[in-house]
Amino acid sequence: MSRPQQAARPIVRSIRHSSCTPATRTRCIAARQFSSTPSRKDESTTTAQPNPPQKLSDTYAGSQWTLDDLQRIASPSQGSLRRRAALATSYNIPFEQMPYQCFQEARKILNEDRQEKIAKIVAETEKIKRLEAADPSTYGWTEAYKNTRLASMRKYVEELKILADINDPLVKRRFEDGMGDMNKPIYRYLANRKWHAMDYKIIVQRINQFHIVPDILPKFDPTMDVRMSFRGQPISPGTTLNSRVTEVAPTLKMQVFDKGERLLSVIVLDADVPSVETDTFTRRCHFLAANIPWDQTKNQLALRKIGSSSSSPSASSEAGGTLAVPWLPPFAQKGTPYHRLAIFVLEQESPLDPATLKQTYQDRENFSLKSFRDKFAAAPVGFTMFRAEWDDNTADVMGRHGIPGADVEFKAEHFKSLKTPRKARGWEAKRQKAKFKSLWKYTKRIA
Repeated sequence: MSRPQQAARPIVRSIRHSSCTPATRTRCIAARQFSSTPSRKDESTTTAQPNPPQKLSDTYAGSQWTLDDLQRIASPSQGSLRRRAALATSYNIPFEQMPYQCFQEARKILNEDRQEKIAKIVAETEKIKRLEAADPSTYGWTEAYKNTRLASMRKYVEELKILADINDPLVKRRFEDGMGDMNKPIYRYLANRKWHAMDYKIIVQRINQFHIVPDILPKFDPTMDVRMSFRGQPISPGTTLNSRVTEVAPTLKMQVFDKGERLLSVIVLDADVPSVETDTFTRRCHFLAANIPWDQTKNQLALRKIGSSSSSPSASSEAGGTLAVPWLPPFAQKGTPYHRLAIFVLEQESPLDPATLKQTYQDRENFSLKSFRDKFAAAPVGFTMFRAEWDDNTADVMGRHGIPGADVEFKAEHFKSLKTPRKARGWEAKRQKAKFKSLWKYTKRIA
C-alpha cells in the first residue's frame, strides 16, 4: 500500500460511514464513531457486528496516486504528497476536526500549554504598565536604566507570544499555505527561520564566492530577504542573464522580520566596469531610488514603477519612494569578463533630499557604495545579484538606449616570454619537415 493511500485511508473510512444509505444503516450504526477516549475491551453492543474492513475501492488504488495525478488534484504548494493526498480525499473537513484521535489529544495538551503562556503574557504586560507609570527614582534607577528594563521586558513578552503559538498546527498550516499575518510575531519568526535554513546560506555563499566583500563593502551580513524576478521569471542569485531580459528593471520581493515602518534605498551597481586609462575596473550606478516606505506586511517592489507617476525623475511615485538615477540596462562590452550586477537594499535613518541625490549621482561612473553609506547614514540590510556578459542582443540594447561603445572590443595583451630561446629538440622537432605533415595533427609545433 502506497504512502498517500495510507494517509487517505482513515479519512475515506470516516466519510464512508457518514454517507450511509438507508439500506446499509444497520452496518453504519455498528461502526464505532470517533471519540477522544479509547474503547474498553468489555464494551458490548446490541447491534449487528460490523463487517470486516473492506479494501479501498479502485478510486483510491495505490497505482492512481502518482505525482502527476496529485499535481492535478491539488497544488504542489500545499505541501508533501501525504498532505495533498489527505486534502484531495477529505471533502472539505475542517483541519481542526480531522478524525485522528492522537491529533485531537495532542491539540488539548498544546492548548493547555498555550493558556499558560497567555497567563504569563498578561502578568508581564501588567508589570510593564506599572513600571512605565512609576518614577525611576523610586527604585533608585536612572531614566536610562528604566528604559533598558522596559526594552528587556517587552522583548520577553514577544518571546512568550512566539512560544504560545510555535506548536499550534493551525498556525503552521497557515504559514505553509502562505496565509500568515506578518503583523504577528509568530509568522515573522517562522519566516525568518525558513529564510535562514537555506536562502540566507545561498546569499552568504554568493557574497563570498563573487568577492562582494571586500570589493564593494569591507564587511556585510544581510538581515533581510531579497529576491528578484525579470519579466515575471524568478532569478537565482548569481545567474548570468541575457541583455534583452535585463533591459527592463526587475521586481524585488523583500521581506523584513521585525515590525515597524522604515525608509529604504535600493541601489543597483556594476562592480566590473573596465577602465582603459587606469588599466583596472571601476563601478557604475545603474539604478538609485530612496525614501521607499516599507514594513513587515509589504513584500513586493517593482523598480520600474518608481517615478512613473510623474515626468520629473526625482518625484515621488505610485510605488512610493524617490527616483534619483533611472534604470540603465546592464551591458558588458565584447572581450570583457562577466560583470557582477549587485542589488543592495539599505535602511535609512532619515529621509534623503531628492535634489541632493540627483545632483551628486548625475554621473553614474565611479560610484562608491561605501561612500553613499557613510554620507547618508544608510545601513545595508539586503542583497542579491546577477551577472551580465556580451551576447547577441547586447549591441541592439546599447543602440536602443544610446549607450556608446558597442563597436569596442577588448583584447587581452600578449607578452613575449623573457626566457632565453631554446633550440627545438626531441621527437616533435625532428618531424617538422613536410614529409611528416600527416603527423602534425598529433604533435605540438615547436618551430
